[in-house]
Amino acid sequence: MATSIKNWIGKFTGGMGDGGNGGNGANSDTRGGNGHRLDSSTITGTMKERPPEIIEEIKKELSEISKVSTKTKRVLYPFSAIIGQERMKRALILNAINPSVGGVLIRGQKGTAKSTAVRGLAEVLPEIDVVKGCRFNCDPAKPDKACWECKERFKNREIEVEKRMMRVVDLPVGATEDRVVGSLDIEKAIKRGLQSFESGILADANRGILYVDEINLLDDYVVDALLDAAAMGINTVEREGVSISHPAQFIIVGSMNPEEGELRPQLLDRIALQVEVEGIPDIEQRIEIITRQNDFLNDPAAFRQSFSGDQERLRAKIVQAQRLLPRVTMPHEYLRTITRICIEFKVDGHRADIMIDRTARTNAAYEGRERVIEDDIIEAAELVLPHRMRKRPFEEEEFSIDRLREIARV
Repeated sequence: MATSIKNWIGKFTGGMGDGGNGGNGANSDTRGGNGHRLDSSTITGTMKERPPEIIEEIKKELSEISKVSTKTKRVLYPFSAIIGQERMKRALILNAINPSVGGVLIRGQKGTAKSTAVRGLAEVLPEIDVVKGCRFNCDPAKPDKACWECKERFKNREIEVEKRMMRVVDLPVGATEDRVVGSLDIEKAIKRGLQSFESGILADANRGILYVDEINLLDDYVVDALLDAAAMGINTVEREGVSISHPAQFIIVGSMNPEEGELRPQLLDRIALQVEVEGIPDIEQRIEIITRQNDFLNDPAAFRQSFSGDQERLRAKIVQAQRLLPRVTMPHEYLRTITRICIEFKVDGHRADIMIDRTARTNAAYEGRERVIEDDIIEAAELVLPHRMRKRPFEEEEFSIDRLREIARV
């Protein structure tokens, strides 16, 4: 839309511009910043006003430019360079192989490589197939679990597939509810009838790993959102009668220092595995940790290159285990062993039985076996049971590995 500059000036000075009811447009004037009169008749040209749709596009483009220009790539410490903490690394790898295992909680002292291991895991995760251009990482092989945008693509047969690395997405402790679940532009939805959804962290984490450092310090409303999404595999955002849902299937990986408080029981029950980490007492290993850290700080690129072979071998082993997993069998007598273990350790419900079964199968696949053995069950139970044992008031839960082995080998 083109508007005469003289008319535009008149709107703000009380003049009527060309042909206005206040007098001849040629005689209308105003004063400049120095007090002199400005004759609007000497001003020529037009001012173009952009339609709202173009303004929205410009805002979006500027937003994308801002995101690109302010994003700094993090240099990660190689996962395979971490010394010790074998149970923690095994629990993370099992979740990478089989997301249905159900996540892991890492408890322990400060400075024991908890967050270093989780973030380093991102570089050894396998690639996944996703719908090209989908912000929710939808699986092209599962149209029934696709977002509303991809369902439209399937309907119009406009699906393109691309490979993308499985992601580790950070959830900051201080994140707002809108940042976690996403937000709706209610004004645009009501006035213009358009769906305007700004995706959140749960959308980014779909089909990936959601990492929460200091998970025990999360606000209650964030914990509730995680519980809802973890239970249903769907994230629903509702504002003023407008509702949008999208797939949100992710692996929760949390780390915490027990000295700073415990985790809510409802969320603790949703996380399948738990490992305790502590400082390594061996002198030589501690010296090697110092040496590797100094090498990494002095020349990160060279240090990472020195472990590139180990990283690639670990990634290949994870991919091989994923292919083998569907063929792994669990003998019926070992199912009896699993249920007997859960009964003897007095765990509530049946979730522990299911998680031991899944974890044992995945561990067998990682070791390259097509059949579960007793050691797989024992290792799985060590990861599943300790935080699920029934507590009595004022008593600490006790987990005995010797008792576990005795029950498993009866």
